Amino acid sequence: MKKTFVLVVLFILPLVAYLFFASGINNFGKLPVLTTQVVSISEINPEYSFTNKITILGFLGDQPELKKGNVFNLNQKIYKPFYEFNDFQVIMLAAQGTEDKVQSIREELSGFTDTRNWHFVFATEAQTRSLFASLDTNLDLDKDLGSPFVFIIDKDSQLRGRNEDEDEGMKYGFDATSVADLNNKMEDDVKIILAEYRLALKKNSAKREN
Repeated sequence: MKKTFVLVVLFILPLVAYLFFASGINNFGKLPVLTTQVVSISEINPEYSFTNKITILGFLGDQPELKKGNVFNLNQKIYKPFYEFNDFQVIMLAAQGTEDKVQSIREELSGFTDTRNWHFVFATEAQTRSLFASLDTNLDLDKDLGSPFVFIIDKDSQLRGRNEDEDEGMKYGFDATSVADLNNKMEDDVKIILAEYRLALKKNSAKREN
């Protein structure tokens, strides 16, 4: 009996664990595409692009000072763990005319964060509504053209999210007012999409070497 128990522990359990995690990789290795062809940020400001970047997109609206807390939550929980990846960026859309208010937020951030991949883009109301509408979510902009939600846009300008979230079903965006949502869900999803692209890069490199 003892020998049988030892054999199970040494050989069977590791095999079961491998099959479990292999199954997990197959099922959860890619973050679902929820919307294709999100309006390009380049149409608003040609200095920026979604192409070849993993983008966290947010909407500050015409009262960005009211969403400063969201910015700092996002900075601590999402930006800081990932900003050193060259293909990672955060883009926050703000209304034209709020440049001074946004500059104040940027200066506060730069006091304790390397903001190289933090970008603020200023847009008209029409541009803001067009971009938000192209996400094709079940969410709405606030009356000030802002939103507490932030979104993951992949390198092909597609919205990524969850189609079987345990709490919401379809989860298009992440609530930046909720540290729990950023910490427990969004961080995991950013890790998944980064790993997805890293794996694809390794596969392509291996094919070229062969």
